Amino acid sequence: MVTTQKTLHDFTLQGIDGKPMPLSQFKGEVVLLVNTASECGYTGQYEGLEQLWLANKDKGLVVVGVPSNDFGGQEPGTAGEIAAFCKLNYGVTFPLTDKLAVKGDGADPLYKWAGEMAGKEGMPKWNFHKYLFGRDGKFIEWFSTQAKPLGPKITAAVKEALAI
Repeated sequence: MVTTQKTLHDFTLQGIDGKPMPLSQFKGEVVLLVNTASECGYTGQYEGLEQLWLANKDKGLVVVGVPSNDFGGQEPGTAGEIAAFCKLNYGVTFPLTDKLAVKGDGADPLYKWAGEMAGKEGMPKWNFHKYLFGRDGKFIEWFSTQAKPLGPKITAAVKEALAI
């Protein structure tokens, strides 16, 4: 019996607009999945994420922001408040999901799977943890909170993934 390995495209999240966001819509695109928070010391990374998205979306990159209140209660707002904050303060135009749990037993199935792919060290330990997936939906790499969206690690990995 042949079993197929899961990919990013097997999951559906809820968009910040309340509508289903099947990740299969991103088949053929590279996806950078980032758990975000509006009241975090790293919230300024929204700016770099937006710049990375704008510079590469025509080449096939999609940045998906996943608001989470898991770390320090730093995303207390409603979906509408989060969307407005991101748009007004950082001009965010990349897709955002509704608020999700990204760690522990209550983590969304996508984050449980991504954590398994990344291994124990690659599980989110704070806001703005990043996962990179290839055009085929397969896990490529993870980046810690401290890795800047426009820093050399992420930009090199994105460039390489887009070239495939």
